[in-house]
Amino acid sequence: MQNQSVAQAVGPDFSLTAMQQAQTQALQVLEQLATQLLPGMTEHQACALALQLLQQAGAEQHWHPPIVRFGRNTAKIYSEVSDATVRLQAEDIFFIDIGPVFAGHEADVGATFCLGHNPEQHKVQQAVHQVFDQVAMHWRQTGCSGEALYRFAAEAAARYGMQLNHQIKGHRVGDFPHKLDASGQLGGCDGEVHSGIWVLEIQLLDPVSGFGGFVEQVLF
Repeated sequence: MQNQSVAQAVGPDFSLTAMQQAQTQALQVLEQLATQLLPGMTEHQACALALQLLQQAGAEQHWHPPIVRFGRNTAKIYSEVSDATVRLQAEDIFFIDIGPVFAGHEADVGATFCLGHNPEQHKVQQAVHQVFDQVAMHWRQTGCSGEALYRFAAEAAARYGMQLNHQIKGHRVGDFPHKLDASGQLGGCDGEVHSGIWVLEIQLLDPVSGFGGFVEQVLF
């Protein structure tokens, strides 16, 4: 297990308020981007638009580049290469993951969206957001460890007929760059999970349709 005092360390300029503000700004850009993605676009074009919108919003840099997945690529995790031939369809599911830095503090937000009215896709989109909300609320109510949190997440996913991607188990953020002070997976945190420095990531796969969904935010 990771050393908890090291895993939860922050830098000298860390501010919980600044972390909350960074996340709020990032969520605003994420929602703006989602409304501007149109059928026919490639994921590369979507990521370029994300960078443009984040620059306009005042992002100083990116502690990780934007990630956008369309259609069947939503089943892939961040480290897997997307099929570049996939374009956004009029009836489609997609997710966005951005990691900008505002005022020296790292945001990391992700969400899943749908175009059109495909019931299978909307089922995945609704499930991943509901599971995320349930898991985040479980942490707020119980103060459980990261290990326990992801056990709860797997059980919650199963209730929706979904599979939790166990390779994605959250991670650290903080004042930029957080890796100078700490790193590690939320799912490997066997002690108290401090507010404002851990990202809860939930990625689900629907084994029937083959589509995936992704949501993440910093836990406060």
